[in-house]
Amino acid sequence: MGYLYYGDSIEGIEVPDLLLSHLKVVITTKLRRRESFTLTWRHDLSGSHGRSSLWLQESIPLRFSFTRSTPDELKPSVLQEFTHMANSSAGLTVNLDEWLEEPIVEPLPEREAVPSAA
Repeated sequence: MGYLYYGDSIEGIEVPDLLLSHLKVVITTKLRRRESFTLTWRHDLSGSHGRSSLWLQESIPLRFSFTRSTPDELKPSVLQEFTHMANSSAGLTVNLDEWLEEPIVEPLPEREAVPSAA
């Protein structure tokens, strides 16, 4: 589990590393373009009910902290879906539980056997 730190809060928001990797790409792309938007998630991970939203804007400090030292392999379809949501008036909404149950990654293509020269 990684953490998203926003603003001057010393308490990070716990986010699965793979989800955080996808969010990092979408959020930094939007903010680099100076496009503000909301990020919303449910509180199910902490055992409490409800949801939270952040207004993401390029002038507010933001830090992504990952548990793993190696970068995750990103899924283009997830990046497209997240970008589409972030561009909507409703903003980007994520379900943290989906990312805990089973990682959402594309399978690597199977390699064809190459005949060896004997």
